[in-house]
Amino acid sequence: MRRTVKRWSFTSLAVLSLLLSWLIFRTTIAVAQQVADPNFDPNVNHPAYTAEAPRVLFDEAHLNFHSTQGLYRPFVHLVSNDGYEVIPNRQIFQPETLVGHDILVIANAFGQRQGQHAFSEQECDVVSNWVEAGGSLLLIADHKPFGKAAENLASRFGIDMSDKFTIDLSSYNQDLGVPSFLWFTRENGLLGEHLITQGRNSAEQVNQVMTFTGQSLSIPPEGQALLQLSASAIDLENRLRNAEDLRAGQGVSAALRAQGVALQVGRGRVVVLGEAAMLSAQLITTSNEGPLPIGMSYPESDNQQFALNLMHWLSGLLS
Repeated sequence: MRRTVKRWSFTSLAVLSLLLSWLIFRTTIAVAQQVADPNFDPNVNHPAYTAEAPRVLFDEAHLNFHSTQGLYRPFVHLVSNDGYEVIPNRQIFQPETLVGHDILVIANAFGQRQGQHAFSEQECDVVSNWVEAGGSLLLIADHKPFGKAAENLASRFGIDMSDKFTIDLSSYNQDLGVPSFLWFTRENGLLGEHLITQGRNSAEQVNQVMTFTGQSLSIPPEGQALLQLSASAIDLENRLRNAEDLRAGQGVSAALRAQGVALQVGRGRVVVLGEAAMLSAQLITTSNEGPLPIGMSYPESDNQQFALNLMHWLSGLLS
């Protein structure tokens, strides 16, 4: 398979068959019902914090697709069981909003209108200054249109969001046949070596993380890729509507980019993720198939430990 820097071409019948299967799957998923997985087990055998709990401010003030009582409820239960105190935020970011909190979590914020930023420049100032002074930020922005909504905040930390749909035929989940469901593993070399993936001991080591249709992120010089995209990854402007879209060469190389980046900023820490479902625990129910577990519920993934390790690093437990 030959790849140019900017264009992609497929000729084999096998690849065409894969794409057609994906199109059918994605069309079905587009009308599927997404619900938090009621069978997800958020128990933590050895909580990281048993005395003074780090305070986590979870943003719900920017038309967020993910909330503490919605699709990120399993994440909230998990980190709460690990000893964190999670407080929903329902006001715009001002200096006093962040005072007394250790970690700020923003998941799939959305602008008042599509194509608009979710955060004012003043809010971006507040958050970036807070991080510089020692706060920790977990910023999660999914595929289009969520990348555009969060791009001005991400840019404060040197990260460019593609605001596209990232696929990769060399590292996708072959069991599901979806080229945007990507594996990042030690075996394929796409899982970054970092305290977050190492954990505090061998029991906390992360070996494979799966993402479920996200965008790509640039990696700033001071940052480190947690989820490194391969040289064959590409960004699509829109979801595929037919196989000809990809055969005609629509797509831009996403090589040297990532779906997870960690960096230290001043006295603070930042993790930016380009896909949101990886830290959720969901069931996607379609009319054609039974419930499909994704996120931390997906079998054989280490997404649940990855979520815990992210929070451990942001709270300073991993140093």
